[in-house]
Amino acid sequence: MAKTIITMLALAGALASPALGADAIKLKHLTTEFNDEKGGTMKAPEGIACGKRHLVVSDTGGGRLLSYSIENGSVRGGTEIKAEQVPYPTKVQLTSKGDILVIDGKLRRIAHFSPEGSFAGYLDLKGVPAPAAIAPRGIRVDDKDNIHILDIFGARVIVTDAAGTFQSQMPFPEGYRFISDLAVSASGTTLLLDSVASRVYAAARGETAFKPLTDGMKEYLQFPSSIATDKQGKIFILDQTGNAVVTLGQDGSFQGRQLNMGWKNSFLHYPSQLCISEENDIDVVIADRNNNRIQVFRVVR
Repeated sequence: MAKTIITMLALAGALASPALGADAIKLKHLTTEFNDEKGGTMKAPEGIACGKRHLVVSDTGGGRLLSYSIENGSVRGGTEIKAEQVPYPTKVQLTSKGDILVIDGKLRRIAHFSPEGSFAGYLDLKGVPAPAAIAPRGIRVDDKDNIHILDIFGARVIVTDAAGTFQSQMPFPEGYRFISDLAVSASGTTLLLDSVASRVYAAARGETAFKPLTDGMKEYLQFPSSIATDKQGKIFILDQTGNAVVTLGQDGSFQGRQLNMGWKNSFLHYPSQLCISEENDIDVVIADRNNNRIQVFRVVR
């Protein structure tokens, strides 16, 4: 076991060695949170959503959501939100009104909670072309509260309005391997993350097909699981197996790779999702799954 851990750490260090690009940023650790407001601990959190001074964590192993406030990198609270209809919460998003949308990884449904934390039913998709049954892997809410759903069963991205009424869809790109997450930039560009190929695809607003934004990035990424963008278009990719964050420019250019595997503050162990605070656009929050916590980092340019 010890030999395995040493090997993994050596590999992580080797991957972390590429020089930072000219436009690189650094991630400075600000805070770590393990607990809810009553002192209970998180269990394998798989999802994190950032709003304006608001965080929601999918405490997956605990079968619940946790709601926190965040201001200038400081996290407070941890109110439990729980419903028997959502036994296995994973990827989570917040709307502009504070409503919570969360994927249940076992039921393969998208649940809706009010801003106060009351279960408001499952998202009722209307008018979606065949196949009508979907398997949501990822979800994003854009600045107009349109919902972008990564449907791995139909190999497509479905876009609905806030009520779940179908707006459009786009198939996964040709030659993809395994699409695990999506993001929508402030300019309306949709990004897809291919975990197996370590590649990012993009489709600008109005385009009808995804195109490669990057080549395969195996030299920087082992198995990426989450992608997000800041308001300037910088791309943040969370490497689940490599326990790191890779940053790209808006054009897909590599800008740096940071963080490593470990258990102390600023280290990661099998992280699952990241988000960027809407309060200041410089705080990156990571669901650090196997360390049973979330961590907040500040972007330093």
